[in-house]
Amino acid sequence: MSHTTTPPSHVQAESGRRILAVVDDLFFLAKIQETARWLGVKLQVARNPAEVEAELAQPAPPNLVIVDLNARQCPALEIIGAIDRHPARKKISLIGFVSHLQAELKQSAQAAGCDRVMPRSAFSLQLPALLRRYGLPDPA
Repeated sequence: MSHTTTPPSHVQAESGRRILAVVDDLFFLAKIQETARWLGVKLQVARNPAEVEAELAQPAPPNLVIVDLNARQCPALEIIGAIDRHPARKKISLIGFVSHLQAELKQSAQAAGCDRVMPRSAFSLQLPALLRRYGLPDPA
């Protein structure tokens, strides 16, 4: 993804808003990271349940957790369940994506507590809008 404009100059870190990505596909993760960097959104990455727990233990939980439901190294449904049981759950939006139509996996993720499950292609198209919505400060 190449951009001819410069990234926003605001200082996002001061807003306290951040996004956690639980993604183990390095190519797709690079796309998410590049988009977040370009938008000025604070993005953390977790690749296993211990890293997710560490992020959830921070004083302010992430505003959004993105979960790759097809992750090979991280048990996505277990992660979703842990987030759904977290005391700050009301403040955390949880979006999962699947690589292609997988109705059973989508239903399992929703039953575990995922707010929204999207096909990977739709998630990719909506990525900039999602990162802006959950990662940038509300306009004054």
